[in-house]
Amino acid sequence: MDVSAGREQAEALDAADPVAAFRDRFVVDDDSDLVYLDGNSLGRLPKAVAGRLDQVVRDEWGHGLIRSWDDWIDAPAQAGEVLGRHLLGARPDEVLVCDSVTVNLYKLAAAAARARPERRVIVTDDDNFPTDRYVLAGLAEERGLELRLIHADIDAGLDLGTLAAAVDDDTALVCLSQVAYRSGALLDMAEVTRIVHDAGALVIWDLCHSVGAVPIELDAVDTDLAVGCTYKYLNAGPGAPAFCYVRRDFADSLRQPIWGWFGGHEQFEMGPTYRPADGMARFLTGTPPIAGIRAVQTSAELLAEAGIGALRAKGVAMTEYLVALADAWLEPLGFRLASPRDPAQRGSHVTLHHPEAWRICQALIQRAKVIPDYRTPDRLRLGPAPIYTRYVDVWDGLDRLRRVVEDRVYEEYSAEPTRVT
Repeated sequence: MDVSAGREQAEALDAADPVAAFRDRFVVDDDSDLVYLDGNSLGRLPKAVAGRLDQVVRDEWGHGLIRSWDDWIDAPAQAGEVLGRHLLGARPDEVLVCDSVTVNLYKLAAAAARARPERRVIVTDDDNFPTDRYVLAGLAEERGLELRLIHADIDAGLDLGTLAAAVDDDTALVCLSQVAYRSGALLDMAEVTRIVHDAGALVIWDLCHSVGAVPIELDAVDTDLAVGCTYKYLNAGPGAPAFCYVRRDFADSLRQPIWGWFGGHEQFEMGPTYRPADGMARFLTGTPPIAGIRAVQTSAELLAEAGIGALRAKGVAMTEYLVALADAWLEPLGFRLASPRDPAQRGSHVTLHHPEAWRICQALIQRAKVIPDYRTPDRLRLGPAPIYTRYVDVWDGLDRLRRVVEDRVYEEYSAEPTRVT
């Protein structure tokens, strides 16, 4: 892409953007010149979510009190249906919004391992998100299983030949992220699922960095299980509940390990022993966080209105624009692209490597009013969210970034990372 036309080119791209109007449906401080490029960590607040939470608190809790449970009782499945139909390629009874990614991953991984009792190996890659690796390591220790870590390039992602060589007739399950959290490398879900199934194993997908930005067709690729968060591209708020997916014909054969009363058959019978509910409901645990679930449903409805196809098209175009600017402006300043260059192999964020990435990140936030994030080792992660980020935000953000480096402003900041990066 030719970026020589300057900021006017970005303005023209915004004028032609078919989803541009959705930005007005988010809380954005129009008096600020802040450039927000961290939508892959925490999405902006949709105005509809703010209104829905106010309704839950003031009307449903404040006025309805416990009577509101007549509606709340089905909230995890209702929100799951919206996610499944519009963003996950799943049937209405295959997705629940509940718990955290960590808890949901443990539930599904433990159930999958139990479903393959004759197999002793769990496979994931060494660049998978820490929660995934930690949960699987804990499960392996608990059950006396082997956790097999396969190498993934932190920029290019996992090679499928490496995966195929690692799974065998002793593999119980494989857990991978569709989009790598660090580099944005995008895996071919259909091909990975085929490789895993050919070995007789089960697959669990982590969709945290793809849901809401990349088209997902869980049923079409015949996958088994999936988890994902809702506070990144789904914009449901910090700590919003996660979701889990179990293929319809698989749910009744699984036994998850956290036996909470919401996952029990006829829960209000208050029976002396646990009997799992039929189907997907057995993957519920304790009392669901209603406010958070309503935020998930409302934000998912907004993305559904925009259309995942349109969002993906803009995500590709916007990250291509970002990469072109980085090539022209930042490569001469010591930056290197740390994401796949082919947009078909990349999610919706772009990572750049620079030996001073931490100090540059701090200078951007504190001096240049640009918010990216930092990931080890020495990587600056830029996450424009297609539903509200403008092309001029990308242009302004990278223009300020090059000035921070050209003027060596970052040298004023400590090289010691803080607790939150």
